[in-house]
Amino acid sequence: MRSRHEDPPTLAVVIPCLDEERTIAKVIADMKSALPGAEITVFDNGSTDRTAEVARACGARVVASPHRGKGNVIRHMASTIDADVYVLLDGDDTYPAAEAPELLRRFLDSGVDMLVATRLDSHDPAAFRLFHKLGNRLISRAIALLFRTRVTDVLSGYRILSSRFVRLVHLRSEGFEIETEMTLQALSKRLPMLEVPIAYKCRPPGSRSKLDTVSDGLLIFKCIFLLFKDYKPLVFFTTIAAVLMALSLAAGSAPVLDFYRDRYVYHVPRAILAAGLGVLAAVSFVVGLLLDTISHYHQETIELWKRSMRG
Repeated sequence: MRSRHEDPPTLAVVIPCLDEERTIAKVIADMKSALPGAEITVFDNGSTDRTAEVARACGARVVASPHRGKGNVIRHMASTIDADVYVLLDGDDTYPAAEAPELLRRFLDSGVDMLVATRLDSHDPAAFRLFHKLGNRLISRAIALLFRTRVTDVLSGYRILSSRFVRLVHLRSEGFEIETEMTLQALSKRLPMLEVPIAYKCRPPGSRSKLDTVSDGLLIFKCIFLLFKDYKPLVFFTTIAAVLMALSLAAGSAPVLDFYRDRYVYHVPRAILAAGLGVLAAVSFVVGLLLDTISHYHQETIELWKRSMRG
């Protein structure tokens, strides 16, 4: 990746789209006005309306991305576009394109690998559907607790990524949980991240959200669970070991009292259960230690890659 303080960085604006015929023209026009030197690419995720046709007519490059899901689109972007800086935003005209130059300036000046434009401080009263704002805060607090950091809007689709982030991070998610995974990957790989508040707007009339509160919310929590297991294995498996040991002690209390009083165990099934739970607790703790060692080696490899990219 070229130095941000020497040559101007190559800039790519990426707009994932699914049935955004009503709004995509305005989004492209606004981004052209805000970032006139950027290449604008619309990734059409199998739209059934005229989204792709309208985007081409507005002068954007259109790439067909048939595998449904925003995560699939972001991975397609990483394998298709080569740039120093990637500006990601949705094609629903809810994110302010006019703030892109200031966001880009903050991104370049701070030297971070990901900037997240947060929406919760300033937004139209009807911008969030029922429970979406509450769910966002709940997810953000869960991540803050598990990864010991402060994040405020992990579901924002308005982000700026460095080339280093795109090259280092392997994203797994297929759907709307991709934003949460990008945040978690940045935290786990110690890639600097910055949050900047923006003014978030309502969807224009006739435009509808593709986010499903329940199913996508469950996918997001699944993503957090799996990434926490992979990148914080000692904490994860030690917690399981502690729970199993507590259950083992509870199950084994009666057999121990039997033997203490009568030198004979009457509660044999509970004794067997307690022994089994104790063995599982020990195994879980050892697994956590082994995976934590592997995770540390993985982190060291990531740090070496970072140095080689700086060089």
